[in-house]
Amino acid sequence: MLPSIRQAAAIPVSGGRLCMVNSRSGRRWVFPKGQIDPGHTAGETALIEVWEEAGLVGIPDPEPVGSYVYEKYGRQHHVLVYRLTVTEALDQWPEQDFRQRLWLSVDEAIDRVEEPGLRDILRRVFHVSHPDRIATA
Repeated sequence: MLPSIRQAAAIPVSGGRLCMVNSRSGRRWVFPKGQIDPGHTAGETALIEVWEEAGLVGIPDPEPVGSYVYEKYGRQHHVLVYRLTVTEALDQWPEQDFRQRLWLSVDEAIDRVEEPGLRDILRRVFHVSHPDRIATA
């Protein structure tokens, strides 16, 4: 079996709202995440991804708030998740031509997250008991 792919994700927070971006396919709303490249820490990767995908700058929590596993293309992906306090939202960013930002309440974000492990992290970190109810819009 192939080793799992290590990724890091950011949950950008500003004014009590969370920022999600559309996936490259445009079919889903996701939190910025990407593969941890050699020479980078998970925290550095989360900062890079939130900048490239959402045009946000901020301060990540010193430690991850959790992790989850999902499968894609027949391989397991293990994702370390960081909460990031947004300090700046820029008008131009590397992936702006194919990604949009969407600011949501915690409950609205949980409704859009497909990965059960990530929904559990959101509930625990933001102290909500929102039920599983995935939105399609």
